[in-house]
Amino acid sequence: MGNNPPVCRFDVLVERAMQLPAIPVAVCYPLTRVALEGALESATCGLIRPILVGPRGRIEHMAKTEALNIELCESVDVADEMEAARVSVELCRSGHADALMKGSLHTDVFMRPVLARETGLRTARRVSHIFVMETPSYSRILLITDAAINILPSLEDKVDIVQNAIDLAHVLGVPEPKVAVLSAVETVHSNIVSTLHAAALCKMAERGQIKGGVLDGPLAFDTAVSPEAIRIKHLISSVAGQADIVVVPDLESGNMLAKQLEYLGGASLAGIVTGASVPIILTSRADSAKTRMTSAAIALLMHLSEVKMSC
Repeated sequence: MGNNPPVCRFDVLVERAMQLPAIPVAVCYPLTRVALEGALESATCGLIRPILVGPRGRIEHMAKTEALNIELCESVDVADEMEAARVSVELCRSGHADALMKGSLHTDVFMRPVLARETGLRTARRVSHIFVMETPSYSRILLITDAAINILPSLEDKVDIVQNAIDLAHVLGVPEPKVAVLSAVETVHSNIVSTLHAAALCKMAERGQIKGGVLDGPLAFDTAVSPEAIRIKHLISSVAGQADIVVVPDLESGNMLAKQLEYLGGASLAGIVTGASVPIILTSRADSAKTRMTSAAIALLMHLSEVKMSC
């Protein structure tokens, strides 16, 4: 996938975020060492001010057992994970927290109050998840979407999914991201829905319905990231071989792609939910403290970008 030097890496993003003022973050149900440690390391680096939402006695006991210092953290005592998710959303809605971080609860429980129509964090834009990925063999950060929220997105859903990813790429310092809309092939087939979606999305971008990026598709994953694959297939494209964003057909394919790159390709991941009224740090329960810290850095950059746009 190329041997060029990295354009932008996780350590650069974290260092950039560390120059900015920390934001209060509702940390929802941090009842494992890695969940609590990720929040505390983010605080130590000056990225966030954690508000620990969960059973206070259990959090304090775990912190003591694991030798983690939570004395300077604000906390909200709740009975269980469902109440923790609800209260965490309320903290964001009230302005007491500027972002939301998932702890050790299941994603379905965590996201249910986020997506509640009257009391959640919805906006006019559809909520979508983005994996921000750093791989040893690719010269730039790669965004994969959507691999955690939208199970089988429609064409209309994908318009928001693509725009959310482009907007995040801008925040990360990519002024005109190259967006590869993925399928299994590079040609349009009426019986492969993802190719029809890809063709429509590209035309919508041409007509200004999607802004701020360059789209091409359908593209297979190899032609999205590999100049050699382009050469072999004689493909002419302004995106192929150098994609900043890959838009997957559905949640299953996206999740498998991201996890394969992580566990077999040595990639590092951060996870963020966009399209909500605040940045949402959504990581796997198995993710490391470092992944959570990188995700917190991205959430901080997102928040301050939104503040600037609203001024």
